[in-house]
Amino acid sequence: MRPRTRATIAAFDPLRDQTRAPTMAAYMKDHFEFLGIAAPQRRAAQVSAWLEVGPPRHAEDLLADAYELWSLDAREFQYAATDLLARHHRLLTGEHLGDVRTFITTKAWWDTVDTLCCHIAGSIVHRDAEQRSTMGIWLVDNDLWLNRSAILHMERRQHDADFAWLTAACLRHAASREFFIRKAIGWALRSYARRGGAEAHEVVEFVSQNETVLSGLSKREALKHLG
Repeated sequence: MRPRTRATIAAFDPLRDQTRAPTMAAYMKDHFEFLGIAAPQRRAAQVSAWLEVGPPRHAEDLLADAYELWSLDAREFQYAATDLLARHHRLLTGEHLGDVRTFITTKAWWDTVDTLCCHIAGSIVHRDAEQRSTMGIWLVDNDLWLNRSAILHMERRQHDADFAWLTAACLRHAASREFFIRKAIGWALRSYARRGGAEAHEVVEFVSQNETVLSGLSKREALKHLG
């Protein structure tokens, strides 16, 4: 077992709360088992435990730690792996998007997927625009979480988001009946509109022009806070 994994397990173990665990599992539709650790406690425990281990030295070190944490049963360990990847995302390049894909599609649910796509995949593409071609592949994959990730990968990059790419991605999945896709379309458009001014107008105009194509949920999310 790797030192970071041992330190994380030792830090989480005394924080187990079996009165909270069932509620946390129910919130995630009982897809995962939980230790019952609240997010602020978990993050504080991680910071303390990982200080002793030190930061990962290179991408291979980071990924080895993340994969081992991910393999553990309790959901808090997948959260720890996701936080670790997000904290050290600058160690990752386009060649590691295959690893990010593995994390997105394994033990997949929105609680890990959204961090992986926005903070990690999105950061990689931001640093290397050629990797947007990978987002195009994810966009047409049969896996809904890869579709959601492609739609949302620019969500944290409103100031240099490619609106033409984003709107084409939204239209590609506009007819989807999947809640998580419809929500992602609206969320991505709303994030772009937060830039204000011309960008907000672009979103309003796009929604108006595609009113009969976009779902009600996507439209409501996109226009939220725009009056």
